[in-house]
Amino acid sequence: MSEIFAVGDKVQLTGPKGRMNSITLVEGARFGSHKGDIHHDDIIGKPSGSVIKNHNGDEYLAMKPLLADYVLAMPRGAAIVYPKDAGQILVEGDIFPGAVVAEAGVGSGALSSYLLRAVGEKGKLFSFELREEFAEIAQANVRNFIGEAKNWKVTLGAFQEQAVKTIGKAKADRVVLDMLAPWDCIQEVATVLKPGGLVIVYVATVTQLSRTAEAIKAHGGFTDASAWESLVRPWHLEGLAVRPEHRMIGHTGFLLSARRLAPDTVLPQFKQRRASKAEHTSEDMEIWLPEAMGQRPVSEKKLRKTVRKLTQEVNDRQN
Repeated sequence: MSEIFAVGDKVQLTGPKGRMNSITLVEGARFGSHKGDIHHDDIIGKPSGSVIKNHNGDEYLAMKPLLADYVLAMPRGAAIVYPKDAGQILVEGDIFPGAVVAEAGVGSGALSSYLLRAVGEKGKLFSFELREEFAEIAQANVRNFIGEAKNWKVTLGAFQEQAVKTIGKAKADRVVLDMLAPWDCIQEVATVLKPGGLVIVYVATVTQLSRTAEAIKAHGGFTDASAWESLVRPWHLEGLAVRPEHRMIGHTGFLLSARRLAPDTVLPQFKQRRASKAEHTSEDMEIWLPEAMGQRPVSEKKLRKTVRKLTQEVNDRQN
């Protein structure tokens, strides 16, 4: 990708107050705001990272947008996978150049864009989507930023109905599930994955997470599932005023992954202390006691004082 702006390129303009606007360069066009106009011709031919002035002399920083910038601003049909989670999927899912990846649920094309970049021109991405409108939006978004992806095949229909006949048996290196009921297609995931391949699942709720983990365990053809979430906290940096920002990117979803076992393989019971059900219950309860969480227990004296205070307040109202 050239770093010199040309007609048709996207530009991220950062204005005087840090406000960002995205435009697509058109010869002879102009970007107008209450601050004044910026002529596209003043940007065309300049390198990314240039400062452009509008006709009032206000300065704007012109940069070629990153994929993360585009994803957050792209038109959406369905909710997107946020960059922090996409990064986890690419790394923990070990998405590598040349990989054959299956994706269930294209949403608005955010994750598809990251996957296509990760597998490269020698890899393949097979995406499955139930709703035609979502597929159209995703394809348009990917085309709008990445261009035509000849190694990307989008299939309309349920993963469990289309995956095996579209991809084949034991042909996929990775499977990524971003759908409401991933537990419904674990058998098909096992069929299309190569031995040693990996499935990574993105879900929004604890109920989905638990049900998916139980389905993977019940299948018997995978390693034990691992689950996690990521939280991102930006920091304010200005001189010595270095502190966490007041707002953070908290919970967006849970991630779960497991590896495909070879055919007719039974997962060994690795040596570890397995507590009884009663012991598990006791240990789990102790972990969440106030003392274990670092909370100071309320003293009996304070409790009696609080009771007296509330009793007095009740008596005063009654009198």
